[in-house]
Amino acid sequence: MRAPTVDAIHDETSGRVHGGAPKRHRRSTLSLGGWRSVIWIVPGLALVGVFVYFPLVQNIYLSFFDWSVFKPVPAFVGIANYLQMIGDSVFWRSLFNNAAYAVISLIFQVLGALVLAALVEEFVRKRGRGILRAIYFIPSAVSITVAGLLFYFIYQPNTGLLNEMLRVIGLGGWTQAWLGQGSTAIWGIIVMSQWQSFGYTTLLYSVAMQRIPRELYDAADIDGIGPIRRIVEITTPLVREMSTLLVIVTISGAFQVFNEVMVMTAGGPNNSSQVLATWLYNSGFINNQFGYAAAIATVIFVITFGLAVVQLGASRRRRVEW
Repeated sequence: MRAPTVDAIHDETSGRVHGGAPKRHRRSTLSLGGWRSVIWIVPGLALVGVFVYFPLVQNIYLSFFDWSVFKPVPAFVGIANYLQMIGDSVFWRSLFNNAAYAVISLIFQVLGALVLAALVEEFVRKRGRGILRAIYFIPSAVSITVAGLLFYFIYQPNTGLLNEMLRVIGLGGWTQAWLGQGSTAIWGIIVMSQWQSFGYTTLLYSVAMQRIPRELYDAADIDGIGPIRRIVEITTPLVREMSTLLVIVTISGAFQVFNEVMVMTAGGPNNSSQVLATWLYNSGFINNQFGYAAAIATVIFVITFGLAVVQLGASRRRRVEW
């Protein structure tokens, strides 16, 4: 039989004398550390609750009331504000514009950015990559409001750069008031937005691609796999998490567009370039229908939150299969 060690005898004696106090002291120390962590978290949770969740809940609550400056006491109207949307042609036009904005943004800011970043990483040498990243990131360094003002002057019918370029190359018949016609106003705004945001998402993809282990590409070279197959079979799957993030952010941003529309057209002409955020602003602060504006804000939240949940769920299933 093995003799007990000095340390074992000491532990046993301490247990008899102090009644297991050291263990309880250890647990109390861990508990104290846990409470300290909670104390540090509480202020942040309180700020999020006050400035994010409380306004959200209050907005949903006010969407069931008829409220304006001339009615300081909100009157409960149930779902009347939501029923009003069904017959509101401007609301449906705004929703269509936001949907078009989202689809085109996904094509350029996600798919297009992925393709460009992959081609640059695959075919351009290291020194040239830095130069290209700086070139296509420059527009993203410009404020969206400033970019809107810049394109506002580019689209001017008489002195704008776009019409002047068309005249120079012999396409003077194509010149028009790009922001003054309902058929082209929203598309002009969308083009400006893609120009401003494209470089940022491309740079994010480039960063994600640099984290892919180089050994995978070396193995592909040994197997004789060409550059296009490497992009399709290695690069694209391994930046899937970044793609998921960009899809969610792009869709959310597309349904929250405001500044560029207000700067370039203010929703005109004849409400043809309205989006949900600008129609919300007009309904609340111009038409004095705060309850209806709250209902529009609730619809924006439901759309963006719902699409984000669907995308996250689909991405999680793909990750399991992969």
